[in-house]
Amino acid sequence: MFGIEAVDQSSSRGCPGQRRLPSGLTPRTSTDNDISTSAFSELLRSADTNGGVGLSDPATTSQRRCMLDLINRLRNTGVQRDIDLPMIAVIGNQSAGKSSLIESISGITLPRSQGTCTRCPTECKLTQEDTPWTCVVKLHFITDERGSPIKASILTFGDAISNKVHVEERIRRAQRAILNPNTDYKKFLKSYEVPSGANEMSFSRNYVSLEISGRELADVSFVDLPGLIASVGRAGNANDIDLVKNLVISYIEKPSCLILLTVACETDFENQGAHYLARQYDPKGKRTVGVLTKPDRIPLGEEESWIRLIRNEVEHLDNNWYCIKQPSSHDISLGINWVEARNMEKKFFAEERPWSGLDSHLHQFLGTGRLTERLSAILAELIARRLPEIQDELQMIIIQARSDLEELPPAPSNNPVGEIHRVLNGFVRELSELLEGTPDENGLVQTIRLHFEAFKREVYSTAPNFLPWEQKDSHRCLHLPPARFLSNEENVDTEDEDDDDELGLTPPVALRGHAIYIDEVMQRARNGRTRELPDYYPFAIHADYVSAIVKEWQEPAVELFEVVNSIIREHVGNLVEEHFAHLGKGGVKQAVLMIVYDHLDEAAARAKQKIDWLLQIEGTPATLNTRHYTDYRDKFLAHYRGCRETNHNTVSNIRRLAADRHKVETVHKALSSLNELGISAKVDDLSRLLPADPLEVALGIMASVRGYFQVAYKRFVDMVPLAVDYEMVRGMERGLDEALLKGLQITGGNAYKRCAAMLQEPAAIASKRQGLSKKLERLRAARTELKRLSV
Repeated sequence: MFGIEAVDQSSSRGCPGQRRLPSGLTPRTSTDNDISTSAFSELLRSADTNGGVGLSDPATTSQRRCMLDLINRLRNTGVQRDIDLPMIAVIGNQSAGKSSLIESISGITLPRSQGTCTRCPTECKLTQEDTPWTCVVKLHFITDERGSPIKASILTFGDAISNKVHVEERIRRAQRAILNPNTDYKKFLKSYEVPSGANEMSFSRNYVSLEISGRELADVSFVDLPGLIASVGRAGNANDIDLVKNLVISYIEKPSCLILLTVACETDFENQGAHYLARQYDPKGKRTVGVLTKPDRIPLGEEESWIRLIRNEVEHLDNNWYCIKQPSSHDISLGINWVEARNMEKKFFAEERPWSGLDSHLHQFLGTGRLTERLSAILAELIARRLPEIQDELQMIIIQARSDLEELPPAPSNNPVGEIHRVLNGFVRELSELLEGTPDENGLVQTIRLHFEAFKREVYSTAPNFLPWEQKDSHRCLHLPPARFLSNEENVDTEDEDDDDELGLTPPVALRGHAIYIDEVMQRARNGRTRELPDYYPFAIHADYVSAIVKEWQEPAVELFEVVNSIIREHVGNLVEEHFAHLGKGGVKQAVLMIVYDHLDEAAARAKQKIDWLLQIEGTPATLNTRHYTDYRDKFLAHYRGCRETNHNTVSNIRRLAADRHKVETVHKALSSLNELGISAKVDDLSRLLPADPLEVALGIMASVRGYFQVAYKRFVDMVPLAVDYEMVRGMERGLDEALLKGLQITGGNAYKRCAAMLQEPAAIASKRQGLSKKLERLRAARTELKRLSV
């Protein structure tokens, strides 16, 4: 095909594309993103001169050679995997004369035995030089044994050959080396043989290239593809049919591939599958050149059907049909050389009918020389037209490859220990900020605080629901008015003046306990007396009520613990995902998650232990906060007394007078009189002057228990959140860095090995990264070659 090898000696051949522009062009500087297209345009105009025909034109010969060399260098980068490069692919059925055609163009003899010659492509690059004939054989490895792309590797297979007799065996050995990539290729240069059927690969997309130069050659390049197989013998492999077909398709399906279709005249045209394959991928015949072989074997009377192809009357092709005549097996056995074969071919078409009787303008389609000349011109024109497009496509593919590479997770660090420590430090630092609190309305602390408030309301709802009237009056639907003295200190009965976010929107808390009537309290007090004096009642009555209340605190306390634990677990899990999900194969994230959750469980256990301890100590009523306790007790006693039916009218009357501005003076006189007696009192205190109630003992117990509840409940709703916050929220951070280092085992002698293993990325990602990196390498190398054309 046209671009087989990098041509290191191209400058010595006088290629203007290496260091100077074609004649008439001004040099200019080129950047990565600005490769001059003026050289491409000039080459295109030159190639189009006189229809692109005429190797004798020195103005076009040098430019064609430059374009061929450029494409060869591009192919050596392996970029043909990514960009459609111009090429000539020789296809045909087995025994269609394809090998003979290639031999006639190149002047060499190809291996004709069964086996390796059908298992890999062979590319030929011909260069017309005023030097003795030489051939350099090279191996091109662009895939591994599994067919995956690798960095293009080009190996020179032996010294340059100056005697055509040695080429056939060298090619045979080169093909064996291609099919056995894990064996040192140098062994095949000697007498190393692989037993039949024992090749490492039965098929390969890697290829052998031949760089042939000499005086009698034309500037043209092409690829020889295995002949299409119709069937296999007993010893053959049926898979070879599809393997060869798919290989041929992989070449000819590309829009820039010029299809050189060989058709043997000795076989019925309709039965040659290569023609149908060419039609399938070039239905309009715009990039196919037809070649008729073995014209001396046309059955008698069928000449006209083949002549019509040469006239392009049937199976029309834009580049026409050609006919060539190669030496027979007898001629070859007699040792006919290349020059003699060409002279014999000219004589055949000049003397043998119907070829000799063709119109003069059709003679340009007869003979190997004219075919080779036309192929050289067509390929040069194709390259010149394609080069500007290649430049644009190359840049777009580079941008896309970079984008695909950037979308992958970061590549493993060359300093795995440092990378792991860096990520761990960042995680611990951000976790510390999260637990300390961030100015985010959906932050961890903000979320937990909402549950602290809910916990406070739940605990308050367990307050004893004492009613200062007897159970027999329950049918009268008496209503206990709210305790006004609590309105300025609680957000559970009215509004929370400290809640700036939802001021006034928190509904009062309904007491969830059943109603406890005053006669029930009195009866319980009487039943609880042992050896006390008649006017004394045991403290156990108070303690029983308090103990029953505290038992109800366990449920909201445990619920608070569990919900905070769940919130922390969720936030920490998200943080672990954010910091560690991209590392390695996911094992680091899972290991860190397990360590962090274990650490959280330890902190949660400490918090739970503190909650249980608080519940235990609250089970026995006790307080040193005497002032607040007695204040609450006295206020609740007055509140309950004022709600008793016997005193209700009096209390209501006092409140009515105090609210009436015309009669409030009466209340003020009463309070003033009490002050003169040395008794300081307020309006609500007047109910204390009411006469003794027969159930006064019960009122005292109710007021004492209710007053103590206010003191104990406030203490409890402070201490539980503090314990949860200290042990489980803030406590989550304490000792975490040590736990991570110990759990991940990233210190000591095995630190490097363990960290490297942690950062090892999944095989799929590693493979994709490797593929994209190699692709970018190919593309950059190709871009460098394109820039050389305009330098």
